[in-house]
Amino acid sequence: MKTPRFKSWFARLPVLNGPQRRQVLDALRPLAGLDQVVALIDQVRSPGRCCPSCGGARCHRHGVANDLQRFRCCACGRTFNDLSGTPLARLRLKAKWLEYSQTLLDSLPVRKAADRIGVHRNTAFRWRHRFLTWVKLDRPACLTGIVEADETFLLESQKGSRKLDRPARRRGGRASTRGISRELDCILVARDRHGNTIDAVTGRGALTAAQLERDLLPKLDRQALLATDSNAAYRAFSRKHKIAHEAVNLRAGVRVRNAGTSAIHVQNVNGYHQRFKAWLLGFRGVASRYLPNYLGWRWALDGRRIKSAEQLMSIAIEVINT
Repeated sequence: MKTPRFKSWFARLPVLNGPQRRQVLDALRPLAGLDQVVALIDQVRSPGRCCPSCGGARCHRHGVANDLQRFRCCACGRTFNDLSGTPLARLRLKAKWLEYSQTLLDSLPVRKAADRIGVHRNTAFRWRHRFLTWVKLDRPACLTGIVEADETFLLESQKGSRKLDRPARRRGGRASTRGISRELDCILVARDRHGNTIDAVTGRGALTAAQLERDLLPKLDRQALLATDSNAAYRAFSRKHKIAHEAVNLRAGVRVRNAGTSAIHVQNVNGYHQRFKAWLLGFRGVASRYLPNYLGWRWALDGRRIKSAEQLMSIAIEVINT
């Protein structure tokens, strides 16, 4: 619309009645949401923009497609936009993305999130795991000081699978054997006294020293003091890598003990376990293959670390700690 025609149209807005004004607002709201999302994508991606094919930093504008500016790489000639190579590439309905990010902050189940933003439940489920793909990678680079580590277990779930490798359970069911078995997913959580947290789904059954080497060692400061329960895997891991280690014997009823001027306990990490499991109840069962995404989602919410939909979406398209 040319400027004179727009000015004439804009000058007539005050004469609209109530229903007509609401109709105009309903028509403009999606476009306003789209403009906000496009501006946020450009703000996040422009500082380090490069070709996803060859990594070249030199590019020039090459038209607009799907509401996003396209670029052509000067080195390889390939075209791309700011979402190419990100988990949100090729997703539609961009105007609803910020509103959907807020449903993640509100921890809404799939159907309630779909109803709030007006999409199909399958779309809401697909968006959930696309948005969380890089959110789960936004973790602290290192744990320092006194680091508490402990594992917790959840019953293995094949929810949503078309084929099961075991008999189906009714309403989630329970393990066929008591204690720790191969029917349980082991979740390792390590947390220092500053609140920095890392976690990993180590596998099925009891925790091993080899799993600690794979999932904990790369994130652990070698000068840290590792506080755990009396699991032998932590003792073997600490001895092999010469890491200071103190254990509390929870089976004997010892919750806290003193080592010099430091209090040795695993209550912070156990509290995190409880908050995570209580939060999971709202989703009525989570498939084992998606557990890493839910662990990352919980870490994003814990202590209100992510406070806005814009911040969550920024992490979804650009990992901070890389």
